[in-house]
Amino acid sequence: MKLLTFDTGAGPRCGVLKDEQVLDVSALIGADRSLPDVRALLEMGGSPVDRVRDALEKNLAAPGIPLANVRLRSPILQPPTVRDFMIYEEHATGQGTRQREEAWYRMPIFYFSNPLCIYGPDDHIPFPSAAERLDYELEIACIIGREGSNVPEADAMAYIAGFCIFNDWSCRDLQTDESAVGLGPAKGKDSASSLGPWLVTTDEMAPYLRDGRLHVKCNVKVNGDYWLKDADGGASYHTWGSLVERASRDSRIAPGDVFGSGTVGGGSIGESIRKGYENSRFLQPGDVVEHEVEGIGVLRGTIDPKINNDPDYRYRAKAQPPLPERGIAKDYKYQLKLP
Repeated sequence: MKLLTFDTGAGPRCGVLKDEQVLDVSALIGADRSLPDVRALLEMGGSPVDRVRDALEKNLAAPGIPLANVRLRSPILQPPTVRDFMIYEEHATGQGTRQREEAWYRMPIFYFSNPLCIYGPDDHIPFPSAAERLDYELEIACIIGREGSNVPEADAMAYIAGFCIFNDWSCRDLQTDESAVGLGPAKGKDSASSLGPWLVTTDEMAPYLRDGRLHVKCNVKVNGDYWLKDADGGASYHTWGSLVERASRDSRIAPGDVFGSGTVGGGSIGESIRKGYENSRFLQPGDVVEHEVEGIGVLRGTIDPKINNDPDYRYRAKAQPPLPERGIAKDYKYQLKLP
């Protein structure tokens, strides 16, 4: 199933896609209240995804609206948390141009991103006013469907409701300054994250799941031009189950939590430049960015001009980081080698 959040002008509602029609989930399952997004459905407890599936199989009546006539929102309007991991070695090593710490190979590393600036499909993303180097990051995200703590990897898939596309918009100049201090890339990742176009339930993604990895093809287009083509989403060093185990250990995960995979190999602008894609460069207002993941769909966003732009703002980056050398990784081919 494809669970989504839609809006026809009366506010967001949780929906499910059937034959290019959006069905209102609240009506479909006879909920006693309106469900404003997919998170609200998951928080019902009991097996709410199964309730929706059963209702569809029984052809229960619910109002349908053509997909083309609704505005899609982020499936999770405001996640409880956003944990962003980095499980692709090609991205982690800058396509072999740097070495990673031993800890990266030993455990899935993550940071907490901002759950308050979540954008959805076809939204307009303001260019962050304090930054000059705006980048996209093509990621896959899993959405947690059940509350849990200390979940072992062997049980982890039962806690994942489904998968969507995640774009971790990144201010590379701010990130470079912050990373030098060693506390993480917080402000460089603070302005926007995009999720969508919907949550594809884990059972529907089963044909792509092998050895705890999603073997899907991934593409990036900017203004209609490929900046990444046929990247392998299955080339992750760590598994989805290991993400759930690490996040939940001595902690708590909850319905609607977002776990980003980190950037798929080649899925950032620096990597696109190193691979020699002709038109690749850092983003500018007016650019249309499309991320496509096999089995899930397309997540699109348009870069808007800066708001409240002040060239003298005191917390800008001190200097711009050097540009990647174009074409340096043109012949680089990543091979997954596990311990």
